[in-house]
Amino acid sequence: MKLSDSDLQSALGRLPGWTLANGKLHREFQFANFVQAFSFMTLASYGIEAMNHHPEWFNVYGKVVVDLTTHDAGGITDKDLKLALHLNDAAQRFA
Repeated sequence: MKLSDSDLQSALGRLPGWTLANGKLHREFQFANFVQAFSFMTLASYGIEAMNHHPEWFNVYGKVVVDLTTHDAGGITDKDLKLALHLNDAAQRFA
């Protein structure tokens, strides 16, 4: 179920680094180099696949840009919040 605006604003307070952009949760992760960025994507992919909820993401060198939305719900849902937390946790391993 798509989150209400108030629920979404509340959730953003618990998601460091995440913002709203074009109706999606958005974050840009910066890593020291391509190997770390790609390793982050690989590590995160295991949880992503287990959730069966896949991000829109883009990688150039040490940067990974992520946008999250639940297409079949027409917006941001709890699935996206859980995935954002998973990605934050995975990124911490490279901090």
